Amino acid sequence: GVKGFQNTQGEDCRCVPPPGRRFRHELGSAILRHSFLPAFAGSKAYRRAYERGVKIIGATAHYVTPELDQGPIIEQGVTRVNHRDSVEDLMTKGRDLEKVVLARAVKLHLSNRVLVYGNKTVIFD
Repeated sequence: GVKGFQNTQGEDCRCVPPPGRRFRHELGSAILRHSFLPAFAGSKAYRRAYERGVKIIGATAHYVTPELDQGPIIEQGVTRVNHRDSVEDLMTKGRDLEKVVLARAVKLHLSNRVLVYGNKTVIFD
């Protein structure tokens, strides 16, 4: 993967910081999460989202900070789902979306187009 970026795809993902890395967004460490938080936090989020009948799923790439899932957001994406989609379909669509969001976040970061301002980011076109 790209140095400083961590992909936590999967049903039971957890934010595990890279060993020896300081948790400062200035270092460029980032993480990718599905966007069910806070409604469907923890494990089996796709299953619980399916059971609830969600209409969209999403992915968020953000910088890592000491507080879990609280870092400045770099990029987000969403896709629509419907009643015909299975849990596996949601997971597949989610993984595909996560790849796109992570690629965009990495590109923005590496091209120095992200300015962190407090707990927000400004993205330059």
